[in-house]
Formats: sequence, structure tokens, C-alpha cells
Amino acid sequence: QVQLVESGGGSVQAGGSRTLSCVASGDAAIRFQMGWFLQARGKEREGIAAVTPIGITYAADSVTGRFTVSRDYAKNTRFLQMNSLKPEDTAMYYCAADFRAGYRLTWRDAEGYHIWGQGIQVTVSS
Repeated sequence: QVQLVESGGGSVQAGGSRTLSCVASGDAAIRFQMGWFLQARGKEREGIAAVTPIGITYAADSVTGRFTVSRDYAKNTRFLQMNSLKPEDTAMYYCAADFRAGYRLTWRDAEGYHIWGQGIQVTVSS
């Protein structure tokens, strides 16, 4: 069974940086498209970045220029480098994998992913 484990969360000052890591276990994990999602309190889960098995990356408009997604294929690890953090970035961040495209589904749709990490809290203080 493929498992995802996030790390790197915690508290950071506004304007600072934080790198989240997502380690995917299992040999099949390298073939999965992986995504990053955030869920603020009282809000829907929102896709913010993704990387395909061949290295194509995506980022939501809200984080373009600040967040960068990358992947270490040899170690089945994906990273989310977050720079210029703002208090509104405070949320639970989730690593997701095994995207399966369906009708009208895109990399930003949580419904397309079948494997999820437990989430990790990132808190940005003013």
C-alpha cells in the first residue's frame, strides 16, 4: 500500500520560507501524479500545486511566484518550497497522489486523487 507522509510544517513569520516534504512509499509511487492541497479552517480543500510523473509542474495563480513544487524521483519525495509566506497561507497542507483524470477533472480537483497524507499544519504569524 502506498503511503504519504508530510513533514516540514510548523510556525513561521510572515515573509519567511518553509519547505514541505512528502515521502511516498512503495515502488508504484514514482508513477503517480502528486499534488499539494491546502485547507484553511472553514474552507474547502484547494489544490495549489502538482507535479506529473514526467516532471511537468503546475501551480495555482494564488501561489505562482511564491511556491515551487519539485520532485526527487529516486527517493519518491516531493517538495513544496514556500517563500514570502503570508498569514493567509495558514492552513492544513495535504500531499496527494494517484491522480486519475475523469470528466472535467484537473490537477486541482481533490476528487481526482486517491491517496492522501494526513496533512500538516503551517501557521504564518504577522
